[in-house]
Amino acid sequence: MRNDRLWALLTLALLTLFVLATSLVARDAIAARPPETVPVPVAVAETVPLPAAADAETVDPARLADKLDDPMSRSGIVEGLSAYVVDAETHQELYAHDADEERVPASTTKIVTAVAALHAVGPDARIDTRVVRGSSPDEVILVGGGDPTLTETDDPDRYPRLASLEELAAGTADALAEAGVTTVRLGYDESAYAGDSLGPGWKQGYVDEGSTATVHALMMDCGRIQTTEVCGLLDIEDKYGPRETDPPLAAAEAFARQLGEVGITVTGAPQATRAAADAETLASVSSPPVGTLVEKILLDSNNNVAEALARQVAVVRGEEPSFEGAARAVMAVMDELGVEGVRVSDGSGLSVDNRITAQALVELLVLSADPAHPELYPTLSGLPTAHATGSLDNRYAPDGSAGAGAGLVRAKTGTLNEVSSLAGTAYTSEGRLLVFAFMANHPGATWQAVDILASTLTECGC
Repeated sequence: MRNDRLWALLTLALLTLFVLATSLVARDAIAARPPETVPVPVAVAETVPLPAAADAETVDPARLADKLDDPMSRSGIVEGLSAYVVDAETHQELYAHDADEERVPASTTKIVTAVAALHAVGPDARIDTRVVRGSSPDEVILVGGGDPTLTETDDPDRYPRLASLEELAAGTADALAEAGVTTVRLGYDESAYAGDSLGPGWKQGYVDEGSTATVHALMMDCGRIQTTEVCGLLDIEDKYGPRETDPPLAAAEAFARQLGEVGITVTGAPQATRAAADAETLASVSSPPVGTLVEKILLDSNNNVAEALARQVAVVRGEEPSFEGAARAVMAVMDELGVEGVRVSDGSGLSVDNRITAQALVELLVLSADPAHPELYPTLSGLPTAHATGSLDNRYAPDGSAGAGAGLVRAKTGTLNEVSSLAGTAYTSEGRLLVFAFMANHPGATWQAVDILASTLTECGC
């Protein structure tokens, strides 16, 4: 048991120290392109000493409570606040305030989705988009499998490398050439998903404001009309933008353009249809691995990718690939992992119907460092770093009220109206690694308030 705890601490520490080092070298280090592999635990010989955090003085719960008392009182949101803090090595509970109270989690829901997808689907799995033969030799059907990161043109230098309609068209043209076909009718099939395309508990205007597109099995660039950010998978200035009113049709029209580029003439407009279950596959392309997609939904808080991952959980668990089916599948995985206090209606956290406890979020992060669950490590490696990467890039300014946490806090953010949440890890001033969750459901809830609470952990010489 002691060795398991040390492994868990080592995993968290190495991930945090890696991000700290890279962010000190350059703020834009996230744009670098490492080999496309899923993170795996690092094997360390017994003679190699553990990071300093393992030998740091343990935190006194009473002193930590005293340290948190002042910022919590000044926040004005104590009545709607849940907080839970544990030691990363010992798993000792250090602080709890309504930790088992269910709160609206906002985008910290993505931690739940990430763990469910990694455990049920697997970090190496990919999502396929196919072209199959239709009912006649001159008909081809574009079949969506649920990859919202599908893009129109290929870029071999992009990391992660995305599936493209350009590559799919080239493969389709090669297959058609064998049959001497150069003119086709194009159908498109989005039947891999069921149910509504807007989530339960989503507010009016999410699509119009660019927070998400409607959810479909066939779409490209997460349904964005302006695609400079490529579905939130690159470092960009503005992650929001207008969305297509009909993402499946837009993807089919783009595919028709790409077929034209490789000498295949498409007659008429693409038509919605349904491919036969035994239809011959002419060509296919695959998304980045699930582990990479998980890192990106945590880093950039991409809503459409999160919903896609939740539906992949539904598919492998035999549930209907709808919002309702995905929710059942995800909660079943939580039950399987022994994590209580999770009730979700979507995979992204946009729904105000979701309810999660602070204790559940912490348990999921601790579980992600457990050597018994190496498949869950991308949950940790995907966490943004304060004042350095992802959704925490512009928070924790060194000269601000939460500046002490810059580079020392790594956490998933969550923000809705009257909701602000944060769950992740933090190093104390003594070098002790803590795992925490702060969830505020209150009219005065702000991200600044939860940032101050997390930064207080880093100032603790407790």
